[in-house]
Amino acid sequence: MSSGVPSILLTCAQSRAVDARAISHYGMSGLVLMENAGSGCAHWLRYWGINGPVVICCGKGNNAGDGFVVARHLDLQGATVRVLLWCPPDALEGDALVNYRIIERSGIVIQRADRVSQDTMVAWLAEADWVIDALLGTGARGELRPPLDLAVMLMNRAPGRKLAIDAPTGLDCDTGEPGGTTFAANYTCTFVAAKTGLVLPQAQPYVGELQVVGIGIPRRMLEDLSRDQDRKQDREFVDNGAGE
Repeated sequence: MSSGVPSILLTCAQSRAVDARAISHYGMSGLVLMENAGSGCAHWLRYWGINGPVVICCGKGNNAGDGFVVARHLDLQGATVRVLLWCPPDALEGDALVNYRIIERSGIVIQRADRVSQDTMVAWLAEADWVIDALLGTGARGELRPPLDLAVMLMNRAPGRKLAIDAPTGLDCDTGEPGGTTFAANYTCTFVAAKTGLVLPQAQPYVGELQVVGIGIPRRMLEDLSRDQDRKQDREFVDNGAGE
């Protein structure tokens, strides 16, 4: 059954603009958007089935914040959750920091990647039923730098199922081109709408099955985006001479 919600594609810049407009124009809180994003990912993980430990690899931005929310929701459901943090906690800020403090006080296992041996990280990942990429999201550009290149390399070697939150780390979400080191997900939960690069053939080995997760963006805003996209396509159609 159709939900009646417009189906659109967004570039990375448009995706960031959607969040900004939801906050500035509609008065939504960034924490609410992050909560909806993370709880939506947790819903899909439960739908696909969780049969062992879940290891969530987090960077320092809002994508990490989404990962912290996923950790809290899965812990609430009784899953064994481990968070592998690939930055110092003092590098976190804003909504991501709020959600980090929540899981820190909740007793969820958190391990800093810079304070544990590589053998320990490999052991964690080898035991995981799910390995979750919450490192960068849609903000990745160019080749990965240390330590995230190591993080993705170790995550890719893990035998468990793999989920990318919003976008696989290392993949250009506008062009669909992978970097030299790119997370290869079995599933990707992206927010609000599919990103233009995620639906291209070259991206498929890294995206896997794509699920669009709603984060509570008002219908009116989605309809406005859809109309804007239709008008842009019409202009391009005429400009290319196809309308003659």
